[in-house]
Amino acid sequence: MEEKETQKDLEATIKEKINPLLEKTMEKLWGISIPKIEDDLTNKLKNPSFNVYIAPNSSFESAKKSFKAEFLKRELRLHQGNISHLAKQLGIDRRSVHRTIKELGIKLEEIRSHQDDKDKTEYQEEFIDNALRTTLDNYKEIIQPQKMEKMYEEVHTLSRNIAKIIPHQDWSWKDVEKEFERQFFVQALKETEGKVSETAKKIKIRPETLHRKIKKLGIEVR
Repeated sequence: MEEKETQKDLEATIKEKINPLLEKTMEKLWGISIPKIEDDLTNKLKNPSFNVYIAPNSSFESAKKSFKAEFLKRELRLHQGNISHLAKQLGIDRRSVHRTIKELGIKLEEIRSHQDDKDKTEYQEEFIDNALRTTLDNYKEIIQPQKMEKMYEEVHTLSRNIAKIIPHQDWSWKDVEKEFERQFFVQALKETEGKVSETAKKIKIRPETLHRKIKKLGIEVR
């Protein structure tokens, strides 16, 4: 229930505060506001902690492993390498965290030795900056280069302002895995125009497994 309430609060914040900020920025730089770009940006911002780069054409298992590793590295930095604090947030025991870190080849001591004075808001700003830039990259071909360059120049300021408004979200490990799978399968299905068998082959899992996960995750296939 708490996770759902947090997500509802986040969506309300985006609608009431972030959307107007994005609209104002586009109108200032481009003279117009483009709803499609705004929607794509806000969808990214709904889950800033999930903005992890996954190599194109990755298998499901490879993508999931890469995501887990990058997500844990980020959270470890946010928790200053403190396993106990991270385990409490994720809702699992310390042994499970240590085991997962070892399985994923994460160098804990290296993370701890490179700690800085950044707080969660500053890390959040980095995530948001990445989300904005990767979304804008999708529109390079349709927006005039001069206008796009102006937007890129504004990204840092925009990210900082948004980070002040959007709180860092603490996710349980169970919810992390579930949300990753949902986003991964939605994107994979989109690329094959909803063809389940073709998608399963592409991401290297059994079609019946994909059907089961689609149903469990409540994904609509068109």
